[in-house]
Amino acid sequence: MANKQLNYDVAVQTIRGKDTDLTDHKGKVLLIVNTASKCGLTPQFQGLEELHQTFKARGLQVLGFPCNQFGGQEPGGAEEIESFCQINYGVSFPIHAKIDVNGNEAHPLFTTLKQAAPGVLGSKSIKWNFTKFLVDRDGTSIRRYGPKTTPGEIAPDLEKML
Repeated sequence: MANKQLNYDVAVQTIRGKDTDLTDHKGKVLLIVNTASKCGLTPQFQGLEELHQTFKARGLQVLGFPCNQFGGQEPGGAEEIESFCQINYGVSFPIHAKIDVNGNEAHPLFTTLKQAAPGVLGSKSIKWNFTKFLVDRDGTSIRRYGPKTTPGEIAPDLEKML
């Protein structure tokens, strides 16, 4: 049976290179997204920031994880990525260091998310940028949304969880 529980102790790195984990987010509803700044879906940053602003006081935490595995659409370094997100979309939710979400070098966080919430026809791989995973407050219920699902379309599910 696949692991359905989010491991809050999983090591992650901030966009500025600080080693940390997800324990600060325990007890919150998490929206975890693999992002890219040169993708046709990049304007979703605006919707993600709107969700963050609308629901953070009620316990939502949006977490962005840049990934360059899809069409090389996140080629920049950490400083460039952070600057792009803030200047173009006013992103105030945490953006992390660039990671892989598929393959042998896939980050353990995304390995767990993909196992807990398979894609269409049970697929474990992530198909493109801006795949989103919604995790409930106790880390047990994980739902996947495809890249074309807009952040606004997720709002009703957030209302139910919050």
